[in-house]
Amino acid sequence: QVQIVESGGGLVQPGGSLRLSCAASGFLFSTATMSWYRQAPGKEREWVATTVSGGGARLYADSVKGRFTISRDNARNTMYLQMNSLKPEDKALYYCRAFYGREYWGQRTQITVSS
Repeated sequence: QVQIVESGGGLVQPGGSLRLSCAASGFLFSTATMSWYRQAPGKEREWVATTVSGGGARLYADSVKGRFTISRDNARNTMYLQMNSLKPEDKALYYCRAFYGREYWGQRTQITVSS
């Protein structure tokens, strides 16, 4: 059974940092394409970043490029999102998505950026 669990969300001041984790099980993590998405209040869910299987290519939305870093630890079946220089507009529910034959979604974690 596939399980995907995000953690690491919380409240942070503008300019601050947070690291999200996405722990996965139930599939061969190392061969899955893993991504982060987010959904801000009143907006559609949007793609944030992707790390392809093997940890080679890392892709970012323009809105986070240079501030966020996606990574994965295949030995721990875990993906991360290091978020630096956070802005109020980064406030959203953050979702982990795995693609392994089909897509699987986590339950989300909340990020609030406010002074």
